[in-house]
Amino acid sequence: MREVTFVKQHEARWKLIEEQSTEPRDRVDPDELVEQFIELTDDLSYARTFYPGSNLTRYLNDLTATRYRGLMRNRREELSRFVTFWTHELPTLFYQSHRLLLVSSLIFLAACITGWVSARHDPTFVRLILGDGYVNMTLENIKKGNPLGVYGSGDSSEMFLHITLNNIRVSFMAFVAGIMASVGTILLLFSNGVMLGAFQEFFHEQDLLLTSVLKIWIHGTLEISAIMIAGCAGLTIGNSILFPGTFGRLESFKRGAKQGMKIVIGLVPVFVVAGFLESFVTRQTLPPAVSMLIIGVSAAFIGWYFVFYPIQLNKAK
Repeated sequence: MREVTFVKQHEARWKLIEEQSTEPRDRVDPDELVEQFIELTDDLSYARTFYPGSNLTRYLNDLTATRYRGLMRNRREELSRFVTFWTHELPTLFYQSHRLLLVSSLIFLAACITGWVSARHDPTFVRLILGDGYVNMTLENIKKGNPLGVYGSGDSSEMFLHITLNNIRVSFMAFVAGIMASVGTILLLFSNGVMLGAFQEFFHEQDLLLTSVLKIWIHGTLEISAIMIAGCAGLTIGNSILFPGTFGRLESFKRGAKQGMKIVIGLVPVFVVAGFLESFVTRQTLPPAVSMLIIGVSAAFIGWYFVFYPIQLNKAK
């Protein structure tokens, strides 16, 4: 093909790419950038083969380099956006949701007290909540001198995958249940709280409360905190329906759903770490000081990232 003919076939596309190179980056579709770069490399390869040393080849080389720099710049922005999500956007959402986080925590705490008191005054309550199978197995483990032996059974890797996915599922359910005007989220929080309260009272009755705390809360500090935060996400979407404010109800729902979903996504790393601790660490026989250190660090992280850091970040604005 003659060079003049080749230029006529592609000149319009090259001019368009030249013009887009001067436009703000947020106006250019990243997928279009990739497609243009691939086409330019094809054109450049053809020109180098049939028109080596020509001005056209130098022009295409410069244009391809420009588009490549645009791609790399876009990738850096994506990385920056990822970092900003965790360091600024998500903590800002938590700051805006602190009141609902408090409500979620109070509901869960009230449920824990209910479960504890009910189990203390009704010997059958624990079996009703935890099931005969679990209670009988735990009593048998207590006789063997290993009251929390359930955490040492099974393959650690399989346990990690199952626990992590289940916790993420529960958090997503707590979020989605908020669509029922927050009622579904409240019920889920309450049922989990009652279960925890009954569980701890069961070990208290066996004079194993401290033992259970030092064992279970190695992973439970993150896991239980994350469930309450997931409850906050559910209440967020519920409130957007009940109290749309100056927005239309549909627009308010969209905003609440988006905010709640971001909160749930932010909990995924927490559940991954909690699943790791439960599967690989809780099963170990650790000195009390080590257990307390893990629990303390976990609690400090939850308090800092979800409460204090968002407040500091907001004050700095």
